[in-house]
Amino acid sequence: MSEFLIPLPLILLGWALGGGSPGPATLAISSTSMEHGRRNGVLLALGVVAGSATWGIAAALGFSAVMAANAWAFAVLRYIGAAYLLFLAFKSLRSAWRGGAAHATKAPRSGFFIKGLLLHLTNPKAVLGWGSIYAIALTAQASPLTVVELFLALIATSSVVFIGYALLFSAAPIAKGYLRMKRGFELAFGLLFGAASLKLLTTKLTP
Repeated sequence: MSEFLIPLPLILLGWALGGGSPGPATLAISSTSMEHGRRNGVLLALGVVAGSATWGIAAALGFSAVMAANAWAFAVLRYIGAAYLLFLAFKSLRSAWRGGAAHATKAPRSGFFIKGLLLHLTNPKAVLGWGSIYAIALTAQASPLTVVELFLALIATSSVVFIGYALLFSAAPIAKGYLRMKRGFELAFGLLFGAASLKLLTTKLTP
């Protein structure tokens, strides 16, 4: 008897569509890939995947239940996440305001991975998403091995989606278009990061 309530391919399709939909992670990956190149875009994507894996393991160990029982911890994480998105919005808007030469810039390799990691670790919706997918996809009798199987399949799917974003938006034609309209893109990214922060603060999230 299967320990999956939903066929695994359907679970992975839904997970890919959810992960690939517009949001802070995909926005950060696309902007980084266009401005700083493929390598740094992939590094940021790997940071996002690492953050997602951290929440996935935590949810499997019952951390999502701890969050549900302690509303204050959920609120603290929510405010930290909103503040981080506001910080990213400020950086983009400042860059748009200052303008300057339209060329790709360099940054330490570790900076982009950490940025992606923090972006996902400060997103309270991530742990809820993992907790929900376990609850929706698995039977109450699912073995630890099945949980691990689902976790690995979901992380592999996330890796394909997020790294795919980095590869797509670092393609030469897209990167050249970004460099021609750098200030406009920075303004758009700043506004979108700000909107994501506001949405995180105002949307009712039930842990």
